Amino acid sequence: MNKTASPALTVDEIEKIETWIFDLDNTLYPASSRLFDQVDRNITLFIMKNFDLEWDDAYRMQKSFFREHGTTMCGLMTEYGTAPADFLAFVHDIDLSPISPNPALTSALERLPGRKVIFTNGSTDHAENITRHMEVDHHFDGIFDIIDSGFTPKPAPEVYDKMTEHLKIDPKTAIMVEDMARNLVPAAAMGMTTVWVRTDTQWAIEGSEGDHIDHIVDDLADWLDGLTAR
Repeated sequence: MNKTASPALTVDEIEKIETWIFDLDNTLYPASSRLFDQVDRNITLFIMKNFDLEWDDAYRMQKSFFREHGTTMCGLMTEYGTAPADFLAFVHDIDLSPISPNPALTSALERLPGRKVIFTNGSTDHAENITRHMEVDHHFDGIFDIIDSGFTPKPAPEVYDKMTEHLKIDPKTAIMVEDMARNLVPAAAMGMTTVWVRTDTQWAIEGSEGDHIDHIVDDLADWLDGLTAR
């Protein structure tokens, strides 16, 4: 697969899209803001606090659960019965000042035809806080979060089935935009058009080989602005 950016959708592709499905973290806002670093740090702090561990041991536990269970929270719930509400409230208590309203993104979402929804391994509260801060919350018709999925994270295929049923989406007329390449595998298998918002983080690059990625972009706002400026 060619790993150069592919910024354009064809007119035929755009016309068939009824629903735009966006991931949240490091997708709707740029990874360069390092906003998710705060969440990552809070996850380690949560483990330190609840298991009386030093930073290095807590960090290793966090990443081990992430690799084995898809999210650290899923690992904590499965192996220790951690209450998800407590975890989500703690890790999403972050400073949003590194991100700000993006006029190009706001204008592009306004012009973008079809429904816009959010599909996230985070919580609805987290998604609403961020989109409200970015002043784009009114553009989205629905959010499917980790609670809606029964705490099973992307990329478990059954979660995509739940999401499309819950939000009444026909996968063949949908496009999914995501920074974690492996999370696009089930979307492609369902017939969605897929867009990878490329970052330089290793966990986001994993799974980027193969033909399940239709388009690669480096800046979501610029890409959408280009599409809708026609």
